[in-house]
Amino acid sequence: MTNSLNRHDEAIRLLAKGFADNFAEDVAGDERIHELMMTLAEEFVERNIPIVSEESQIDMAAELIMNITVTKVGGLT
Repeated sequence: MTNSLNRHDEAIRLLAKGFADNFAEDVAGDERIHELMMTLAEEFVERNIPIVSEESQIDMAAELIMNITVTKVGGLT
């Protein structure tokens, strides 16, 4: 039974690895991920960066997002 589970896990792992680039591309093109990232960036700025102006906080959050990318684990290939 354990050997069967290990083969199942390995098959799932390999299948996911094969689709990782497609998934990263799909996620990166989805507007919802940008909205979520903006919300997270705004919260990060509010907690960690002493900027008083709300407009500047939003600008900083947007700049943070422009400096990251969605990729599969292992980095860019």
